[in-house]
Amino acid sequence: MYFSSLLFLFLYLPAVMACYYVLPFRFRNVFLLIVNLIFYGWGEPVFVLIMALSITVNYICGFFIEKYRSNERLAKTFVVLSVVISLGFLGIFKYTNFLTGLLRQIPFLSMLPKTNIALPIGISFYTFQAMSYTIDVYRGDTKAQRSIINFGTYVSFFPQLIAGPIVRYRDIAEQLVKRRENLTQFAAGVRRFVVGLGKKVLIANQMGVFWDTLRPMGEEAGALGAWLGIIGYAFQIYFDFSAYSDMAIGLGRMFGFEFIENFNYPYISKSITEFWRRWHISLSTWFRDYVYIPLGGNRCSFPRHIFNLFIVWALTGIWHGANVNFLLWGLYFFVLLAAEKFIYGRFLEKLPSFVQVVYSLFFIVLGWVLFYFEDLGELASFFGMMFTGENGLIGHDALSVTISYLPLLAAAAIGSTPLLKNVHARIKGNRVYACAEIVLCVAVLLLCTAALVSQSYNPFLYFRF
Repeated sequence: MYFSSLLFLFLYLPAVMACYYVLPFRFRNVFLLIVNLIFYGWGEPVFVLIMALSITVNYICGFFIEKYRSNERLAKTFVVLSVVISLGFLGIFKYTNFLTGLLRQIPFLSMLPKTNIALPIGISFYTFQAMSYTIDVYRGDTKAQRSIINFGTYVSFFPQLIAGPIVRYRDIAEQLVKRRENLTQFAAGVRRFVVGLGKKVLIANQMGVFWDTLRPMGEEAGALGAWLGIIGYAFQIYFDFSAYSDMAIGLGRMFGFEFIENFNYPYISKSITEFWRRWHISLSTWFRDYVYIPLGGNRCSFPRHIFNLFIVWALTGIWHGANVNFLLWGLYFFVLLAAEKFIYGRFLEKLPSFVQVVYSLFFIVLGWVLFYFEDLGELASFFGMMFTGENGLIGHDALSVTISYLPLLAAAAIGSTPLLKNVHARIKGNRVYACAEIVLCVAVLLLCTAALVSQSYNPFLYFRF
């Protein structure tokens, strides 16, 4: 993984960028489509065929949806066809192994063959992007793209292909044909990319090591050790995922594209409702616009409203992974969100801000336990460690590890708030700071390079998506 990262940073990306800016604008999307497919097929070339088929099917369906817009029945047929085929690909590659495993637990179905279908990286992201395109064309929110090159570039764009954000076609339709790159935008993109790289390599990876060190200690870590470990994982998953979004947004700017923000400091939220307005924003709004509102949203009876929320959060859970724990994770947030909305939300708003944040963080961290442990036995055991305290507060080894990681834990805590962003906003016009910012970006890049060379731990948490 570290070799691939360095290869991308110092060979693939500079070569692509140089060729991109040398080419006339009319050839740039063709070039991007080619390098996108090379990037995606680098590890498993066969998966390029799946992406190419998805691009072709959704492009054709979008074309006919617009062509037969006056014929409601025919237009609906093509949008349903595109959704069914897209979800079919997703279902086959992401959920077949899980479903056959469940069916094999039934006595009279135990003879079913065990499947081992490989999961194409990022299939959930580009599937949702392609579906949003045909649905928006059907709704009349955007026009069908006449060029399959431009459409293919949109679906396969490598900066955000494998880890988001989920970019909707209508948001970048004009940029596909009229974007104008400039030095200011490029420089902003470089800064954002370096910030994301630093978050990933210098914070997320280290928090992952912290979690992976405490977790195997088991009961010897003690109750506080278990809490500290899962807090480390909470930092890891936030800085890992938000880092990829930062890098995608930065790379997009370097190519002249502007993507939506995907994270807005979710760990300062004062409620679970607010958390989901700040965490993975592109996914939350996707489910809101394409599932929740079409089902009726909140403009319906109380039982139907509950049902709509249930469906959305069950789907949110299984979108993240093909396992029971992800479904439980989604339904866990369904219960919390429904409780805030219908039971104690108004009471929560009257509490001091600090208490609201502590409340949110408590339930968010518990949610990450559900998210991490795919084995339900291990899940129950870890919850027991967190709350029973039978093995003491914290073990000696766990305490020693925690003390050594205190500076990084403090850095992660500060970095998960808007403090540094606010400081940057106040002093960014200063000439001295402008020079210092360049030096800092170079320093971060060098530190990340050194870290990637010297350590083999560089996990990609979102491979299952």
